[in-house]
Amino acid sequence: MEKTFRHSIPFVYKLLAGFLFFLVMFVIAMLFGAADTTLRDVWLAVSSQAAEEKISLIRDLRLPREIAAIFVGAALAIAGAIMQGMTRNPLADPGLLGLTAGAHAALAISMTFVPSASSFGLMLACMVGAAAGALLVFGISAGKKGGFSSLRIVLAGVAVSSLLYAIAEGVGLAFKISKDVSMWTAGGLIGTSWSQLQVIVPCITLGILLSLLLSKQLTILSLSEEVAVGLGQKTTRIKILLFFVIIMLTGASVALIGNMTFIGLMVPHIVRTLVGTDYRSILPMSALVGASFMLIADTLGRTVNAPYETPVAAIIAVMGLPFFLFVVRKGGSALS
Repeated sequence: MEKTFRHSIPFVYKLLAGFLFFLVMFVIAMLFGAADTTLRDVWLAVSSQAAEEKISLIRDLRLPREIAAIFVGAALAIAGAIMQGMTRNPLADPGLLGLTAGAHAALAISMTFVPSASSFGLMLACMVGAAAGALLVFGISAGKKGGFSSLRIVLAGVAVSSLLYAIAEGVGLAFKISKDVSMWTAGGLIGTSWSQLQVIVPCITLGILLSLLLSKQLTILSLSEEVAVGLGQKTTRIKILLFFVIIMLTGASVALIGNMTFIGLMVPHIVRTLVGTDYRSILPMSALVGASFMLIADTLGRTVNAPYETPVAAIIAVMGLPFFLFVVRKGGSALS
């Protein structure tokens, strides 16, 4: 009965509802914080060059960080959805499988040895680190007879992530840049600038567009390898392209705001309850829900203990860990 009702609503209406929910969350995020603002202030900040204090605060501080939240939330949600579809592993998430830890380690190393690196250089370093982290996890998982399993991949991800975090911390302490590195470790949006967005947002946008173009192939691949091959799909090429998209989205996200776990796990599971198992629907809806989720988390981070900030990563972890345990308990099928 529930599934019949779910599929009776056209996807376009669900997408429209998701977009409206996203707009509401964006307005709320722009209005509330340590310094409360009005709709008029927000409108003037977006549409004029007025130099009032509140308007300048919105334009130079709040607006760029909320744009960062939108793109990072969408990027990590889509990356998680792609990973779950590719591996058919309900626990797949860039943060759980070593990608964000690899990007974080690469970021620390880059900040140490190339302190003058631009935002673009740091983003490339994060992508390389994310790829290295993923290869380590899947290499370890595949090293034992029996191939991949959900539990083995997650355990390998925990081990590799711990190692990479230790490397990042060790580099930070040895070269006395641990304070700078910790700014990313907390997964914060504080200090996001327009210059960073100009470099990283186009990369995330490109990754999202590529994922949408490959969504049909991902749907077939998520069924089984045999079905994909039987339908004439060049699975190796598709996997390489999808892996490249995951690296782009994860590396750019870490370069912008740092470590973030559980978004890529939670959002795709939630979205599948709304739109089913077709990734042509899952990916665009994941982008909207992921963006909305990050806006909610950032708003809570700015308001729960105002005027002090609560790390966004901590808020997401509080929500994400119970969800992770729930998915493990139900074997990944509870919300599918």
